[in-house]
Amino acid sequence: MRRQGSCAGSEPTVIHIDMDAFFAAVEQQAHPELRGKPVIVCGDPDGRGVVSTASYEARAFGVRSAMPVKEAKRLCPHGVFLSSRLSDYAAVSERLLEVYRRYTPVVEPFSIDEAFLDVAGCERLHGDAVAIARNIKEEVRRGFGLTCSVGVAPNKFLAKMASDMQKPDGLTVIRAEDVPRVIWPLPVRKLYGVGEKTASALASMGITTAGALAEAPVEVLVARFGVMGHILHDVANGIDESPVDPGMWERPKSLGREITLAEDSADEEVLTRHLLSLAEQVARRLRKRGLVARTVTLKLRYSDFATLTRSRTLDEFTCYDEDIYRASVELFRTNWTRSRKVRLIGVSASGLAASHDYTCQLALFEAPATHERKRSLVSALDRVRDRFGEGAITRASLIDVAGPARRHGPGRNGDREKERQGG
Repeated sequence: MRRQGSCAGSEPTVIHIDMDAFFAAVEQQAHPELRGKPVIVCGDPDGRGVVSTASYEARAFGVRSAMPVKEAKRLCPHGVFLSSRLSDYAAVSERLLEVYRRYTPVVEPFSIDEAFLDVAGCERLHGDAVAIARNIKEEVRRGFGLTCSVGVAPNKFLAKMASDMQKPDGLTVIRAEDVPRVIWPLPVRKLYGVGEKTASALASMGITTAGALAEAPVEVLVARFGVMGHILHDVANGIDESPVDPGMWERPKSLGREITLAEDSADEEVLTRHLLSLAEQVARRLRKRGLVARTVTLKLRYSDFATLTRSRTLDEFTCYDEDIYRASVELFRTNWTRSRKVRLIGVSASGLAASHDYTCQLALFEAPATHERKRSLVSALDRVRDRFGEGAITRASLIDVAGPARRHGPGRNGDREKERQGG
């Protein structure tokens, strides 16, 4: 039975801000001669990477994020292709967060170019949520020369849906009573969080619209999708009880690295050496952020762009290179089709916890002396790299690994800077 637009709350007090074509817009603002031109930001304009962001001028030619650079050049040969400058974009992102926090302390960065705000209780100082959204849009335009698309709603899901409805530079409000009119006519694939496979599975059940999903018996959805069935039913009805959490950005759901090889390869030795390099990078990022991980995920993309991901949950948490490497190699050797050449390879760690919360349990799984030797060794290596750079010390087998590949990172996939609370 449909719950007519039920939401966690009835008043629209949640704002979702999504910067328009963020990376490309920052480049156009920094370089006025690029304004009005099709700007395409990517990892390596001359290599085999993918598009990070395309300006709206480039999107008019069909260029999209995650598209291979080669394809983007075919569609838009006159485009301006630029290498991404993630540190510069991150600096702008931090300044934008400072603007948001002047209106409310409850700000959850969702990625480098998105954020949720809960402005409940801020009315006496700044007006209602719609007034705050308008003021923020004006501050961003005036102070940064950038535009953003904003959604205002009673919860995060509806606010996210709203911000996507009038791009670029839009402001959309969805109230609880608007759900039947605004959400239910949409194809299920348009619901945030519903991927292609889920949409296909729903279609096989005769469910193609959000309204049909809202109408479907929960028990039928649970029988088909498990606990996800409850979530699907809720989002179709505009229900989301998750709070805006300022702490979400501090601990990402995963950390990872991935590379696109300069040449597709089916050489096991070459591929496992890349896995070792990636495992070292992921482990070091865990240690630098004071985290340990329980799950290791391998990502392979073949020459035909077919992509495979496989995960393994470890017996205990870790932040050590060898543990992550061992798990990723086992996943690789078990799942790689040896007759197929690999284009991209990635390693990520998830199931994260604060290392100081877990240290006391490590001794349960290995002798204290063994753990201490391992900890002392990686600490010494980390100190050398902190002082002299990442390349100051490395394994002999990895000396020439940096050459034949294009690294992606850091980060909300392959650790692209949308290191999500996501990625």
